[in-house]
Amino acid sequence: MKIVLTGGGTAGHIMPNLALLPELKKHFNKIYYIGTNGIEKEILNSYKEVEFFEIDAVKLIRKLTAKNFLIPIKLLKSIKASKKILEKVQPDIVFSKGGYVSIPTVIAAKKLHIPVVSHESDLSMGLANKIIYKYSNCMLTTFENTAKNKKKCICTGTPIREEIYNGNRKKTNINFENNKPIILIFGGSLGAKKINDFLFENANQICKKYNIVHITGKGKKTFKTLPKNYYQFEFVKNIEDFFDLADVVITRGGANAIFELLAINKPMIIIPLPKEESRGDQIENAKYFKEKNFAEMLEQNKLNLDIFFEKINFILKNKEKLSNNMKKNNINNNKKIVEIILKNIKK
Repeated sequence: MKIVLTGGGTAGHIMPNLALLPELKKHFNKIYYIGTNGIEKEILNSYKEVEFFEIDAVKLIRKLTAKNFLIPIKLLKSIKASKKILEKVQPDIVFSKGGYVSIPTVIAAKKLHIPVVSHESDLSMGLANKIIYKYSNCMLTTFENTAKNKKKCICTGTPIREEIYNGNRKKTNINFENNKPIILIFGGSLGAKKINDFLFENANQICKKYNIVHITGKGKKTFKTLPKNYYQFEFVKNIEDFFDLADVVITRGGANAIFELLAINKPMIIIPLPKEESRGDQIENAKYFKEKNFAEMLEQNKLNLDIFFEKINFILKNKEKLSNNMKKNNINNNKKIVEIILKNIKK
């Protein structure tokens, strides 16, 4: 049997696909991936067992701009390209992890009568997945509330990579010369400018209290002089080893990242993208985790040194309680997700 995976734009749309590979390999002889010449292509270079096909995809810009008028023309071209690939490889099913990159492949699959199973990570459905839902045989969801009152939705949790459970701090090659708490800060694969700027500006003050490991996002490192106990990286492929190193993780509210941290019971502070910079999905995710006592939430517009220290100190004092809350949630359902994929293949 053969399966096509699709999803991209950010690592959050790619890594859950790759998390399913060990289970998928048990059932599929061939695994293909359709994506753009973006981060998905770069990441897939390390997965030689997956054949990658490149298409162009167009993203809706969330403001009034003439570029949006070109979307229908570009989308038709992308659908045509996806259709050509699908006709060539003749998969039994397509699995979509969402994002604008997935739309052409999903629509092309529907036109060719190839079944589609999709997945929504966030609490509320994004624009791309609202479109994809219409073309899917079923859509899997991370949150129970997302699946409510939707005929084609099944709550399964999110795919979790096996590597996440096997982090080894020694592989980071980081050795601090003191016993200060280690804080890992990352804003997802694209980085987080406001958080980066805050940390660069206040590095000396912060490093008096904590050791900092900062993943800035590609092209977003600073070249100013930083304290000795401040390590910065643009991007790391072995994030699980950095998770193992950290006492506290500070991150955005992307569902993939926070659910990976939940899976390993790692105390976290979530600084979601504000409403004016997003559709509000990260805020919803962060509020949910705060309500469940999995994490602390810090609003970006309130970010200053006092509240930064306050939130970290709260997490450090309540680490055991937060970890115990997280341990009660078994969220690794990779096997269940693959079972649903198999059930949707035409006999």
